[in-house]
Amino acid sequence: MMDIVLKPSVRDLVHADLASCGWAGSDHHLVGVARQLERARAGDVDYLAVCPAATDIPVAKGGVDYQVKEGAGTLWQLAVHPALQSCGIGTFLVEAAEARIRGRGVRRAELAVEESNPRARALYERLGYVAYDRRPDAWDEQAPDGSLHRYETMCTLMRKELS
Repeated sequence: MMDIVLKPSVRDLVHADLASCGWAGSDHHLVGVARQLERARAGDVDYLAVCPAATDIPVAKGGVDYQVKEGAGTLWQLAVHPALQSCGIGTFLVEAAEARIRGRGVRRAELAVEESNPRARALYERLGYVAYDRRPDAWDEQAPDGSLHRYETMCTLMRKELS
């Protein structure tokens, strides 16, 4: 048996992609992503899409916000299609985001990971991120019936010095 490996590509996420990103969150979440794409036009954020080699449909997405903390790019809203998790796509996405940060002359990446998500934290640690603090976070989440409720969580703050 032969394994064939096709390297994905990374590009800017665009509004037209949102129709195929339902795996990443609710309609409410995708409306928020659309707002972030407007910030990307202004240069305040980069919002990336990872696409398989054979298609231009995103299977992972995530942002880098340059306005959260001076001297750092803050990774957020990172998501990989559930059927493709643990295939290296998250690593590819984080490394692409780090390259964007370096491309702006910024030398530190930061992120917050929910303490209820040990798989994601293990990925970030494997990629060199170090925990330095924790803080509560909250956001509106859409239920299947369309109603919104406040989701509250505790996050570990992590950072990595980029070479």
